[in-house]
Amino acid sequence: MLYRYAIAARPLTLPLGLALCAIAAPAQAQDSQAPTSDSDDFHDRRVSTSGEILVTAQGLEQLDVLAGTSVVEGDELQRNLDGQIGEVLLKVPGVSATSFSPGASRPVLRGFQGERVKVLIDGIGAIDVSNTSADHATSIDPLTAERIEVLRGPAVLLYGSQAIGGAVNVIDKRIPLRRLNEAFHIDALAGANTAADLREGGASLDVPLGGGFVAHVDGSYRKTDDLDIAGYVAAPELRADLLADAAEEEGEGHLDEASELREAANRRGTLPDSATETWSANAGFAFFEGDSNLGASVGIYDTFYGVPLRPGTGHHHGEEGEDHDHDHEGEEGHEHGEESVSIGLRQYRADMRGRLALGDGFFSALNTRVGFSDYTHTEFEGDEVGTVFDVKGIEARAVLEQSARGAWTGSSGVQYYFRDFDAFGAEAYVPKNRTDQFALFSMQEIAFDPFQLELAGRYETTDVESQPIGFRRSFDTFSGAVGLVYETAGGLRLGVNGSRAERAPSAEELLSNGPHIATQAFEIGDPDLEVEGAWGVEAFARGSIGAGTVSLAVYRNWFDDYIFLAETGLEQDELPVFQYLQGDATYSGIEGQLTYPIVESDGFTLLADVRGDYIRAELDDGTPLPRIPPLRLLGALEAQTGPFDVRGEVQWFDDQDRLAPFETATDGFTHVNASIAWKPVRGNDNVTVMLQADNIFDAEGRRHASFTKDFVPLAGRNFKLSVRTSF
Repeated sequence: MLYRYAIAARPLTLPLGLALCAIAAPAQAQDSQAPTSDSDDFHDRRVSTSGEILVTAQGLEQLDVLAGTSVVEGDELQRNLDGQIGEVLLKVPGVSATSFSPGASRPVLRGFQGERVKVLIDGIGAIDVSNTSADHATSIDPLTAERIEVLRGPAVLLYGSQAIGGAVNVIDKRIPLRRLNEAFHIDALAGANTAADLREGGASLDVPLGGGFVAHVDGSYRKTDDLDIAGYVAAPELRADLLADAAEEEGEGHLDEASELREAANRRGTLPDSATETWSANAGFAFFEGDSNLGASVGIYDTFYGVPLRPGTGHHHGEEGEDHDHDHEGEEGHEHGEESVSIGLRQYRADMRGRLALGDGFFSALNTRVGFSDYTHTEFEGDEVGTVFDVKGIEARAVLEQSARGAWTGSSGVQYYFRDFDAFGAEAYVPKNRTDQFALFSMQEIAFDPFQLELAGRYETTDVESQPIGFRRSFDTFSGAVGLVYETAGGLRLGVNGSRAERAPSAEELLSNGPHIATQAFEIGDPDLEVEGAWGVEAFARGSIGAGTVSLAVYRNWFDDYIFLAETGLEQDELPVFQYLQGDATYSGIEGQLTYPIVESDGFTLLADVRGDYIRAELDDGTPLPRIPPLRLLGALEAQTGPFDVRGEVQWFDDQDRLAPFETATDGFTHVNASIAWKPVRGNDNVTVMLQADNIFDAEGRRHASFTKDFVPLAGRNFKLSVRTSF
């Protein structure tokens, strides 16, 4: 199954007070009848009559202002499954990953990461600290996901002003999605691989309790050892510096230090301190009554993972700082010792989802969604606690869906977000703070065949306060988008969108001031940062071309007061200094995918799949912005038969030599992958056994969007076996 692009409908939601009021009311199903499930079509529930995958986000049934939504599920999700959501989506056009380590990787959408990418669980935020630093894992378990939606374009701002780059929406069943027409339903997946000695398994159970109630439980476990890599741990430039340092130490008579530096430079084959161990558990219920439903869940996510250190850490002399300033992007070695660094993370989470049918009046339904998180994240230096991050937060959303009035339909909503953040320990680089946000938003659509006009707007007010240092600032932001779409008789949709988006600076961007052990950097915020704004324009084509499908988007964003973390070339506490700065900037890009059946006959289809993307981002003076992914292309052939699907693909990454100050280049590389999916039960597609070979030629590769690319290469040759079942 290939990635599918969909015309989307979206979830909108509510501030806490309104959301809690709505909990007392029954909530409503997405269709005119409460959806049901049976084992024969469980994974295909979201396919429209035209074969298009529909996005579950509540709101409009069609939303081209998104300019393309990718849905990853079924065989494609199984093929690309990983412990971190960023790694799962790497083959989606326009998506890269932070790839800080095997235990921490967040999506990078159209070159944007961190605060500009929203990661959601069934339409509500993850409420963790993965957006604040690349070493922080995302507290979402892909192993129990039913599908993952990648939402892009200006209307994603309806999820929050920080979603300028886009949003990733992970759909799981912690709150049951549908009624059951069977005594129980089980989904399970297990897998193992060679590159990390992976052992993973996850399962969920749904049981009807009678009276419209459905109960759900799920759990997962994943463990990996240190990662096998194709070549040296250190990138060529870093390795040359280490060997030069070794020669200098040897010349000064420091033979032990010279030997350790040479050992670090020549380390290859395995990435130290990259092992992970993760488990999760969730329980929930839902009540379905006619067109309404109400559900809730509680869950735990727990992970412990190593943080690879820059080779040669602890050996740099003060006078050598200038020699190393140019060869990293934030991961310079420091003098806090050579102890290993690891992170332990646990999140307790509670969720509520509801839908209340309102009849045939002006509004047809009220949708509510609330999430609460109690999150603790500890950074260890050896066995000693370095820094502890403690976050409690809540996000609540509600949307009123309008009944169709001829060619006019729409949705309007409210959103509330609260985060209480505390960091303590010897290297707590952000003071205790709290963030409060309240937002109003609306989307409207008017159809006048063959055109559609779409409008979206958002007002948001944000308060950031830190009592210990006497800091408080408030920001008001306004965002809007307009889109015009033309649909041909053949089903090809052509459109153009324009947008204005504004984002308040985050607490970390404003208040950081100190050493961050996991990233091995001294980070400095700016309490005087202003609101970041961006004008955007995008043209797209999406739909059917003959027997094939196409999705193509070209975009450009003009930022004023763009906020970015830049290396200064200075050192403090023997760490490289990174500072949050502002400046005008532009982002331009193109992304697309074409799938076409080369051969199509009874019982056999040969599909061609071509994908690619390119991003160019720079300040107004022409200085490139850091960590921008290079040009990349993917070509694949997939032979589909009854019981077997065989896929071979080649993914090529160009060099990245458009560099920000003090940034190093990344060499291009090519990965060749193959997979065989076998459905052993004749007439039943709900059991899939998959055998994969990734990076068959053991090519060395590094992710340019990663802070740690100079010493955290990608996995080498990897064989994986997995089994997925649903019954």
